[in-house]
Amino acid sequence: MVGGKEMAVVTYTGHRDNIFSLAWSPDGRVLASAARDATVHLWSPFFQYRYLTYEGHQSCVLCVAWSPDGEYVASGDTDGTVHIWNAHSGETRVIYRGHERFARCLAWSSDGRSIASGGDYGDSTVQVWDAQTGACQHIHTGQFRIFSISWLKGSDLLASASFNGGVQVWHESTGQVEYTYRGHIGPVYATAWSPDGNALLSAGEDATVQVWRAHNGQPISVYRGHTLAIKTAVWSPNGKVIASGSDDATVRLWQVADGKTLSVLKEHTSWVRAVAWSPDGQRLASCSGKTLYVHEIE
Repeated sequence: MVGGKEMAVVTYTGHRDNIFSLAWSPDGRVLASAARDATVHLWSPFFQYRYLTYEGHQSCVLCVAWSPDGEYVASGDTDGTVHIWNAHSGETRVIYRGHERFARCLAWSSDGRSIASGGDYGDSTVQVWDAQTGACQHIHTGQFRIFSISWLKGSDLLASASFNGGVQVWHESTGQVEYTYRGHIGPVYATAWSPDGNALLSAGEDATVQVWRAHNGQPISVYRGHTLAIKTAVWSPNGKVIASGSDDATVRLWQVADGKTLSVLKEHTSWVRAVAWSPDGQRLASCSGKTLYVHEIE
């Protein structure tokens, strides 16, 4: 419920194994999902069907992200391989093999020319590379097991979250680290810039969502309510609400202004690995096990 109203929810099935990542196209008409079954599926929530499947990965697909122009989809797997697909035909544009293992997370630059990919086991680097040629441009080190990357729109600033409990904010052009946020106890699994770029959120093993100032890392607020680790957290497009998904099998919606819990979504049957707002803020997608949920938000 949000504001005392029940939210309509539609479920989608089709993956043969657990879903790990979700991403809406920039126009909000298509939802991509990536799963352990080594596939990426594209769904049309408007017409409630799956219309395209990308098959080419040889292992579990951990992450998926759309290019800013909506023409391409990038996805990374546990072999350390990142594919860039033509969103309309499913044909492969580029395959990047810079990681040793586990390409855990992805972020496009706002001009769509570069991609940052984060390595987990056996790697622990953020690699920035040319989205058209696959040529590596920069390798960022100094963190252990990268779980999340966020690229500030219109900037060369990246935020990368890691197993060792810190979030680094650094410049892609130089590699210079502006600061490291250490407000969490234990691994940090999610990070995201606010729509206005003035704040960052992070979430992790300590079951908290933390919001802090983007220019200096000073804390603003901490949201508590989940009972187990939070694996995903995102801002609504208007910056007024944060959605978080947890190992406690719930999604929580938080009001940014005062930290109030607006809703607790309990449809999930196991841990929640991804949540994603549609660009218009009217739909919230989440996944649990092999099932994808799309909630209508009023």
